[in-house]
Amino acid sequence: MRIKVINPNTTASMTAKIGEAARSVAAPGTEIIAVNPENGPVSIEGHYDEAVSGMALLEEIYRGEAEGVDGYVIACFGDPGLLAAREVATGPVLGIAEAAMHAASFIATGFSVVTTLGRTKIIAEHLAHAYGMDHFCRAIRACELEVLALEDEGSDARRIITEECLRARDEDGSGAIVLGCGGMADLAKAIEADIGIPVIDGVTIATKMV
Repeated sequence: MRIKVINPNTTASMTAKIGEAARSVAAPGTEIIAVNPENGPVSIEGHYDEAVSGMALLEEIYRGEAEGVDGYVIACFGDPGLLAAREVATGPVLGIAEAAMHAASFIATGFSVVTTLGRTKIIAEHLAHAYGMDHFCRAIRACELEVLALEDEGSDARRIITEECLRARDEDGSGAIVLGCGGMADLAKAIEADIGIPVIDGVTIATKMV
């Protein structure tokens, strides 16, 4: 099986991290093809960035169809271009927000989303409603971190995200945390160990679902 994991922004270091996360859970014999477009925003931090990234993302889907790809993961928590991608692809296309929210609803009676910037909260709110997750999603929290801070080894990103996850656990009464950015894919296990409840990364969950 061949799964194409598409990071819709152009930051190659994030794509590499996302690819590693997907490969860590892929079934034996599954090929993970992690890519990002050559052109577009370096990070996706709002509706405008999603719109700009859309055509390049769909070009990756078209390319995957020509290459015989069996399924796709859109590795951005806004699930940009998801419905359009499903119109183009012959195999399954999973967005990491949809996959993560559904997985969280399977293992907890309520979950919180911990994302990057406050302006992205409205996107997650719209998606939670569209995916029928209103009953399960207890809060959507922003760390006020720029997405590219996740790529800076000298930043306090992990500490800030972990602290917000702890607040979500204690203040929201959530039984699981959904990480609201594909760039957080490498943090889930460590944060889960720190806070003692399931922490769900959509990249790995979506890869398993494909």
